[in-house]
Amino acid sequence: MKKVVYVLLILSFATAGFAFGLYLLRGSLIVFPGGFAEHLRFGVVGLTTLIGLVMGIFLAPWLVLGTVRLTVLIEQYLNKTPAQDLLTGSVGLIIGLIIANLLGSILAFLGWFGKILWPLVTIMLGYLGLSIGIKKREDIMGLFAGFHRFSKERLAKVENRPGSCKILDTSVIIDGRVADLGTSGFIEGVLLIPAFILDELRHIADSPDLLKRNRGRRGLDILNKMRKDKDAEVKVQIYDDNSGLEDVAEVDTKLVKLAQKLGAKIITNDFNLNKVAELHGVKVLNINELANAVKPVVLPGEEMVVQVVKDGKEMGQGVAYLDDGTMIVVESGRRFINQTIPVLVTSVLQTAAGRMIFARPRLDRKSDAHYDEVKVIG
Repeated sequence: MKKVVYVLLILSFATAGFAFGLYLLRGSLIVFPGGFAEHLRFGVVGLTTLIGLVMGIFLAPWLVLGTVRLTVLIEQYLNKTPAQDLLTGSVGLIIGLIIANLLGSILAFLGWFGKILWPLVTIMLGYLGLSIGIKKREDIMGLFAGFHRFSKERLAKVENRPGSCKILDTSVIIDGRVADLGTSGFIEGVLLIPAFILDELRHIADSPDLLKRNRGRRGLDILNKMRKDKDAEVKVQIYDDNSGLEDVAEVDTKLVKLAQKLGAKIITNDFNLNKVAELHGVKVLNINELANAVKPVVLPGEEMVVQVVKDGKEMGQGVAYLDDGTMIVVESGRRFINQTIPVLVTSVLQTAAGRMIFARPRLDRKSDAHYDEVKVIG
């Protein structure tokens, strides 16, 4: 590459010498005697070309070396300069050069004086733009940040129409059922993961406690799965704009304030967060309430077949579970532990924590007297 540059520089000097010789002849700066005029003309052009070639041979190495050193100095200076100064200085320089270019057409009307003045004005405006851009870097970066924040909030308001933008809580991410809801199409729109929720999840994943660490890693795996699932009806986004929330230390309070700011809903299975958000007028989608809502309706008097797995709190009670986890308290069911029996529903109790079903074994009097002869269904 150096050899190519050397050759190009030498040819440039030779070409300049050739052009200078033609300029001398064309301007009649040299007068030749009559008979040898034509030969002398070629001699002058050849001489200037040779002088240019010799100058190129001697000056090319120095020019290359000086250019390399200058480039190294500029590179070292730019490496020491902060990126903000480079950005704002470049913006100021570009604006100054644009203004100078616009003034060039006005200065052209001044003739030769305008042509002399224009380069000076260009240098001055370029320097002023560069200097002002560096000195006002904080204001310029704040302006860019304001535009960025405005565009993000506007994007959130456009994409996240009422009812479509939802913010995920740490507990619901670790729970994992929200991923299945997104895949099944029961929820749609944009699911926002605030940066402070992601930080909390990362701290849980780095916890020295094995159980917490496994839960945190499970939450991160679920988020990655949801982001990579292109067939889901939901779009997962990381929301890292915490402006206005810097003074709030508690994560749940940050979550509620962010939901108020964006007009979004909160998806959670935290009972306490649910109540706090409702007090602040924030709509909450509770996964546990949804799970309770989609459980099959059981009415008193219905029959079902259950397996009694353990004894209850009261004397003689047995406990069984449905496939969805609903607990069934079987009166006088302790004697049927580890057996599958038909039961008759007597009452249903709905609580905030879930639903409980009370039942009794469906046995006739004969079977009740001889329960060892009950037919096991299974």
